[in-house]
Amino acid sequence: MDTIIRGLLLNQTVNIIAISGKGMVERAREIHSLSRVCTAALGRTLLAVSMMSAKLKSDGDVMTVTISGNGPAGSITVVGREGGIVKGYIANPTVELPLTESNKLDVGGAVGHVGDIRVIRDFSLKEPYVGSCHLVNGEIAEDFARYFAVSEQQPSLVYLGVRVEPMTGEVRSAAGLILAPLPNCPDEDIDRLEQLGGEIYKLSERMDEGEELETALNALFDGFDFEITERLNPEYRCDCSREKLEGVLVSLGPDELRDIIEEDGQAEIVCRFCNTKYQFGKDVLTELLHAAEIGGSSIEK
Repeated sequence: MDTIIRGLLLNQTVNIIAISGKGMVERAREIHSLSRVCTAALGRTLLAVSMMSAKLKSDGDVMTVTISGNGPAGSITVVGREGGIVKGYIANPTVELPLTESNKLDVGGAVGHVGDIRVIRDFSLKEPYVGSCHLVNGEIAEDFARYFAVSEQQPSLVYLGVRVEPMTGEVRSAAGLILAPLPNCPDEDIDRLEQLGGEIYKLSERMDEGEELETALNALFDGFDFEITERLNPEYRCDCSREKLEGVLVSLGPDELRDIIEEDGQAEIVCRFCNTKYQFGKDVLTELLHAAEIGGSSIEK
């Protein structure tokens, strides 16, 4: 089962959140038939957004992250909800690239080195919070670290790792970690954390070897006053439904719906997040047209 662990380090001066997310990344790979490099690219983004959305307080809160680079894989979109629940897609999921000189998946080459990361937090208020910054290199972790520092004024260490089977592309492990020093964190403690970089980057390797997330964190932060404050079970879950898509069709307006009825007599909508297909026949479209004409949102049940 996928796990998120939140906690504190160094006498409660550093926030830590970590994730073991093999299940969610493998689910995304299966849904979207992802190539190896796209599994890593979308997987890293899913891990990051899942950790970020674990901080959401209400069931109605939504976080949407879009990474728009100039690489062949195209843009990545991931939506997160309370508890670390995520869904996402990548524009060109079958793109594959040769390994880098260091024998790694070329995520930066697939995503692109030029572009932006954009984060929208919707707390059901009048205006959502929107933050953005330029990409560093398309490797995802460094891009999120820059986003936290530039857009949220919170310097953070970000690690995201996805390991896949070379032949089949199946996910072997997926892990992530965000360390965010609080304003009262001494500089010498920040230096101590930075010295752990080599070990932090082995987190997905330790998950691949069968180690549990909590065990790995306890070993990694031994001597750092590691305190766990919350445990969650995130997952990849799409919340699409026929009723929601009826609302989307009604929002097209009467003129557009009339055109669909007259030209096609039916409509099919495919959810970008889970690939579920929804069919709407002429009778249903006619009812939706009536709802649009009287200003409704969907068919009355």
